Amino acid sequence: MNVLVVEPGYAPYEKEINGLQEMQEVVGGLIQAIYPFQEPVAVVCNDEGLLLGLPFNRSMDGGYGGVCGTFFICGLGEENFCSLTSEQIQTYKERFSRAELLIGVNGNEPITLKVTPRIKNGPSKQREPPEPFVR
Repeated sequence: MNVLVVEPGYAPYEKEINGLQEMQEVVGGLIQAIYPFQEPVAVVCNDEGLLLGLPFNRSMDGGYGGVCGTFFICGLGEENFCSLTSEQIQTYKERFSRAELLIGVNGNEPITLKVTPRIKNGPSKQREPPEPFVR
C-alpha cells in the first residue's frame, strides 16, 4: 500500500509498505492507529513512542496531543488499511510540510515551533574534503 511517512524533523515522503512487519519497521515497534481527522485515514505510530522516549514528531488534531517517533498515514478500507489517494497524499504532505520542535505542553496540547524540514535522501550540503597534508 502507498502511504505517507513522516519522520521527526523531515518532510513527509511516499513509501510502499506491505504487511504488519513492514509497518512495524517503519514506526520502530508495535503499531497503534489513531484517527485525528474526519477523512477516512489512519495515523499509524509506535504504540510505545512516548514510553520509549522517541523524539517528538508532529502535533495532532482531535485531542490527540502529539506523536513521538516516525509515523505513517494510510487510507482506511472497509476492514483494513489501504493506500492513500493522490489527493490525500497531497493534503497530508501539505498538512505535515513543516517540522515541529516541542517547546512546551499546556495540558494535552503541545506548544511547538514550526521549522523548515530536512529532505529525506535529498542532496546533502557537504563540505569539500580538506586537501591532504603533504610534507
